[in-house]
Amino acid sequence: MYRKHKFRLSGVAVKNINFGKILFFGLLGLTFLVALIFAWFSRGLPDPTKVQRKTGFSTEILDRTGKVILYDVFTDQDRKFTPLSEVSGFLKQATIAIEDKNFYNHQGFDPLSLFRIMKNVVLERRLIGGSTLTQQLVKMILLTNERSVSRKVREFMLALRIEKTFSKDEILQMYLNEAPYGGTAVGVAAASQIYFGKEPMDLSLSESVLLAGLPQSPSRYSPYNGSNNKAYLARSKEVSRRMREDGVITKEMEALVDNELEKIQFRGMGSNRIKAPHFVMYIKQLLEEKYGSSILETGGLKVTTSLDWELQQKAEKTVKEEVDKVTSSLNIKNGSSVMLNTSTGEILTMKF
Repeated sequence: MYRKHKFRLSGVAVKNINFGKILFFGLLGLTFLVALIFAWFSRGLPDPTKVQRKTGFSTEILDRTGKVILYDVFTDQDRKFTPLSEVSGFLKQATIAIEDKNFYNHQGFDPLSLFRIMKNVVLERRLIGGSTLTQQLVKMILLTNERSVSRKVREFMLALRIEKTFSKDEILQMYLNEAPYGGTAVGVAAASQIYFGKEPMDLSLSESVLLAGLPQSPSRYSPYNGSNNKAYLARSKEVSRRMREDGVITKEMEALVDNELEKIQFRGMGSNRIKAPHFVMYIKQLLEEKYGSSILETGGLKVTTSLDWELQQKAEKTVKEEVDKVTSSLNIKNGSSVMLNTSTGEILTMKF
């Protein structure tokens, strides 16, 4: 209980201040203000379940084994869905280390980062500060890249809702399928193929470290950046350092990764060209006639064909050799070959 006392100051009687009541009503007013702000910015918020993409994936045309990608059909972005269980553990660890080390412990936002953002806004008049993986996911799918306080508040609110709707593994899976990795590559499946010609599960530690560093600034850190194609090295070494600081890898492993990064081999942009082009275009035409171009380019189909890729390569080599023999004498510059399985009618090779 607070006792009331009277004090005289310059002939005026002053009662002592009841700080308990002031604190109570101050907190009550602050709570009301925060609730009012949340209610205001909640208007027209996107449905958080829409963060789970169901369309917009490229179509893969595969050989008869289902392992060789003959062609990816897409409009602007090469995007394929990959379950978290089919992503290298190294890539998951590297991504969390560099982007959001407390990912599995927070509820969608990092209190320290939130404090830094508020400090930057108030003291430096700049809206900068780290975002959690959940907040980045919101920005990539549900909101824009606009830099404003209102957008940041909406991002914060949506991140909280997403954390209540999905598990941590589901959020990480969505992030890895939505993150930009440079050029047309969106998501780890496309990035793994474009840079290393591998499935995400088969990535090595050094390859995972490199990919994990790209989403922050894909155009800057891409190894295919013509103006500064070594910028990825410093970024990748920062990723390996963070992994070591978080206890994910040892100091010896960090040194090994940093050494491998200097020698890492990339698949090369030209290697992503179409394989067996005449056959693929024939299949693409059949698919468009049956499903339409929209489904073909955004439906995420996986089309296993009858083509035998090993046999196709031999057929292409044979046709070239035979044409070369008669080019000078008969002025023949092109040849064609089609091989069928006469029992089933399947096309095994096609070269025109």
